[in-house]
Amino acid sequence: MASTWTTSLDRAGVDAAVRGWLSRAALPGRDIERARSLAGGYRNDNILLVTGTGEQYVLRRYLHSNTCAVEAALAARLAGIVPVAEVVAADPDGTASGQPLLLSRYLPGELVSEILPRLAAHDAEGLGRETGATLAAVGTVSLEHPGFFTGADLIPEGTEPTADLPAFVDRCLRTGNADHALTQAEQQDLLQRAASAVPALGAVRGARQLVHSDFNPKNLLATRTAGTWAITAVLDWEFSFSSSPLFDVGNMLRFRTELPPGFAAGFIAGFRAAGGHLPRNWRELSQALDLFALADFLTRSPEHPFFGKAATLIRQHLAAAADMSP
Repeated sequence: MASTWTTSLDRAGVDAAVRGWLSRAALPGRDIERARSLAGGYRNDNILLVTGTGEQYVLRRYLHSNTCAVEAALAARLAGIVPVAEVVAADPDGTASGQPLLLSRYLPGELVSEILPRLAAHDAEGLGRETGATLAAVGTVSLEHPGFFTGADLIPEGTEPTADLPAFVDRCLRTGNADHALTQAEQQDLLQRAASAVPALGAVRGARQLVHSDFNPKNLLATRTAGTWAITAVLDWEFSFSSSPLFDVGNMLRFRTELPPGFAAGFIAGFRAAGGHLPRNWRELSQALDLFALADFLTRSPEHPFFGKAATLIRQHLAAAADMSP
């Protein structure tokens, strides 16, 4: 058994301390026959573990900020509400293994980001509806007040997430790498756009629903049975907080032109049909809220996969706003 554990986990880059935690505390009495890194995720490492009896688990290692305790607590809170993986074991502060670890059961399905490119419009609309309904279910979870999670108690803390958009954008421009992608004129236009969005955002200030904050095709698993789509898992809750579901609407539709025909309309229809509320100006609000994420991308390295895409989208937003000006 020891040889099988060592060989398979060594190949996946799992060190001796983590192997010890798995064998003693997380999966005692089980041998790991296969281990491989899973695609997706830019900030953490996910490894698929397969035991000798065919059981499958996902080992999550936190390479940047440690949100292990929050993600474990959310998995318990969301059980029976949203499809999330059951947590088998966790070492939130790394006491036993030397690093924060989360072990969850593997859920079936294929990443929606890999499914969408091959779908016809009708199938894309059906998958969009299921995706929208899943987001509506996320929004049924209410928290004490708006804010950000810091621990397993899931009590939000800090500032109102919808507040100070202009100040946030300004800070990202000053401390990031915006000069690599945007001209000074474009940066000033972006600041003006952020300032002009402030009055509208007052409508969602105080919202205290669960927000995934990275709700998009690369964080969803889906299966199709007898022509019917089902979302089998919502992955990676590391950025979640308490505010308005319109953050997630904006995230899903951020790169709308890359989605197959029918998906976006199905997503909105499914969200509404499952009880999700969209105000009259939801497009304006969701796009304004997404400026938080787009500005944050400008603080990443210019080589980051989304740095250039964010800059391009910002230019498109600015051009569209200019075309609408009197």
